[in-house]
Parts: sequence; C-alpha cells; structure tokens
Amino acid sequence: MNSRYLPHTDEDLRQMLHTIGVSSFADLVKHVPAELRSAKITEPKALSESELLERYRSLSRPAEARSSFVGAGLYHHSVPCAVDALISRGEFFTAYTPYQPEASQGTLQAIFEFQTVAAELLALDVANASMYDVSSAAAEAVLLALRMAPKRRRVLLSAGVHPDTLEVIRTYVASMNLTVELVPLSDGRTDLTALDAMLTDDVACVLVQSPNCLGQIEAVAKVSDLAHARQALSIQAVTDPTSLGLLRPPGACGVDIAVAEGTGMGITPSFGGPGLGLFACREQFMRTMPGRLVGETRDADNRIGYVLTLATREQHIRREKATSNICTNHGLCALAFTIHASLMGPKGLRLVGEQNVKRASYAVQKLEAAGFKRRYQGAFYNEFVLDLGAKVEAAIAAGMKRNVVVGFDLGRWQPDWQGGLLVNVTEMHTKAKLDELVEILKEAVK
Repeated sequence: MNSRYLPHTDEDLRQMLHTIGVSSFADLVKHVPAELRSAKITEPKALSESELLERYRSLSRPAEARSSFVGAGLYHHSVPCAVDALISRGEFFTAYTPYQPEASQGTLQAIFEFQTVAAELLALDVANASMYDVSSAAAEAVLLALRMAPKRRRVLLSAGVHPDTLEVIRTYVASMNLTVELVPLSDGRTDLTALDAMLTDDVACVLVQSPNCLGQIEAVAKVSDLAHARQALSIQAVTDPTSLGLLRPPGACGVDIAVAEGTGMGITPSFGGPGLGLFACREQFMRTMPGRLVGETRDADNRIGYVLTLATREQHIRREKATSNICTNHGLCALAFTIHASLMGPKGLRLVGEQNVKRASYAVQKLEAAGFKRRYQGAFYNEFVLDLGAKVEAAIAAGMKRNVVVGFDLGRWQPDWQGGLLVNVTEMHTKAKLDELVEILKEAVK
C-alpha cells in the first residue's frame, strides 16, 4: 500500500482499518468486482477518445450508466478533452467586459475568432460576439427585421420552430403593435402553399427552423424565395450545430439572418444551460445588428490588435438608437465552441454529420423492420418521430427501468402531436445502444 501519493505508514493503515472494523484492505474492497481490483485493466488496442471515456465511466459508475435518446432542441455530442484543457489556460483570464483593449487582447481575439467561425458556418457576411442561446438570437433576428422595415407589422413563424423559441419571440414582441402568425406544417414541414398565401406586403420576415423541431429538413431556399418575392427578410434557426457540417448553410439558401444554438460543440447540455447563441447576417444589416462586434486593427507600430468595433447598446449610444439590451456575450462558452470547431475543421464536422445520419438511419431501419412507423416521411438529419399512439408513456417507462431514456413525448408540446415519440441519435450512440433501444420499444408495445 505504500505509495508516493499515499503518505500513510503501515501503522496508520492498521489503525484506520481497525477503526472502521475490517481486518485488511482486501476485506475493505471485496465487494468490488475482481476484474476491477486487478492491478492492470486490459483495454482494446484502439479506442476513440469518446469510446475510452465511456469505457471508464461504465467501470467507475456502472449503476449510473444511462443512454439517452432525447434531443428536442439540445443535443449531446462528443466534446474533445482538449477543449476544457485550453479554455482553462491563463491567457483567457482577462477582463470579463473587454472595454479596455490593452488589457483584454486574449478575450477580444477569442471573440474575433468565434465571429469568424460563426460567419463561415452560417455562410453569411458578419457575425456578432454571441447571444444567450438560439431562442434569444431568434427573437433579436425578428427585431432586426422589424427595424429594417418599420412599417411592416406582421411576422410569420413556421410551426416547426422549437416551441421554446416561439414563446421567447412572443415574449419579446408582446408590447409591440404587430401580429405574429404561425405557418402550418404539412407532413412535418412548413407548408409552402400556406406560406405563399400568408405572405403579403405587410410581412417583415419569415422564420423557419431546419432541421425543425420534429427533425425534418425544411426547404429553406424555397422559403427564402417566397419571402423575398414580397420583400420580406428570410431567417433560419439551427438547433444542432453539427448539422452545419452536412446540410447547405443558411447563407447558401438565400437566408438574410441566421441564428444557431452552439450547445453540442464545446459545451454539452447541462440541465438546460448555459446555452450559446450564434447570430450572423448580411453586411447591410451590420449597424443594426444586436450585441457586440469585435474587429481586427493595427496600432501605430503596425502590430495587429483587437478592439470593440461596434456595440450598439444603450450604454454606448443614445438609448433611442440602441438595438438591443443584450449586455454581454457568453465568452467562455463561445471560446469553447471556437476551440471545438477549430479542432474539427470542415472535414471533421462533415464526418460527425455523416456519423449522425448513418446511425440515425440504422436505428430507423431496425425500428421499421420491427414494425414501427415514422410519423413523417420527409428527409431528416438525426432526429425522427415514431408514431406510438397510446404506448408513448409505456415506452418511456420501460426505458427508465433499464436506465434508457428512449425519447421525448411530443404531447408535452402540442395536443395535436400526442402519440409521437421524438428520438434523437448522435455519434455518441453505439450499435449496441441502438439495438437495445429497439428491444425496449418492442417489449413496451407488446
């Protein structure tokens, strides 16, 4: 038992064992499985980082090991260990609010790099220094559209936008003299015929989410074309950032303003927060964009430096000209997101997207072979709806008995969606976990 990390003498150990009522250390740990008491734990020759972490989690907390197939707006993806290591470095322990550039170059450069990554991912001209989450970013996008067309007093929101985001938008505009209307869905996607009929010259913007809250991929380019035909702005929300590695980015679909949730890259879902909102738009909207904008400049000695270039808040300009009351950015979360995105690069992000699609497709094939049906037949990314009817609660209960959260009950969002189980599959789900999901659901519906 002697070790450089355990400074107790043999006599110390004898007294400790006597006090707790056991005769030896072996007796103390005899309840631990023999293979875990071995001095050497045999591992396969090659494991990915996420597989290795999962392996040791299962060894240390086998009773707590749980699989979750819940997404519903927040998605759990593998975050490289390098992210936590790098965000903990002293270079980033600079001023919380970077008003003094000479003392805040670390923070300012990190924000600048985040803006660059966000603009590239969303394929738009300029991105701000981050928002609280995708919902607040979406609400701010609607306000930007209204500032650009103050005489237009109608806002169209797809019914496929996440219910929480819809509620935040309604809260933001509750005191404003305007009309917020929902565009209905057809087979789980925005009904383009209904949207075309609803678009008139008094509509300021159309907001669509893709993949939407039912997992379906929207025809974003067609939505943008319909909006632009009436001189309305097109806005897209994205809740799973990994989808940007595989699907056409908002800017390539004609979108004017794009917002996204950063959770899933750099940060993972943690009891609902904190989140991270990405916000990007076309250059002509830059001066009415909410939040902050960090820019790159050069000093008198031609050295590169970073400064707050634009901050259209009431603390900086006259209150009546302020565009937002967003007071800060999620600096640490934005830094983590930037590091994760930089480590992956375009190829890595695409590979993650492909893994999500392949594993979700495998799960659907197995489930359909077992007799289950998808409620909506359109293209999806990594989330889909099973039609379980009255068996949804039984399926969730059956999963909990085996420490598996099989999905999200859509009836919690809307009465019309009763009987739907929203299932999310990511690269975190192994083939064994997917097979177990199928087994649980088969047993639950018997």
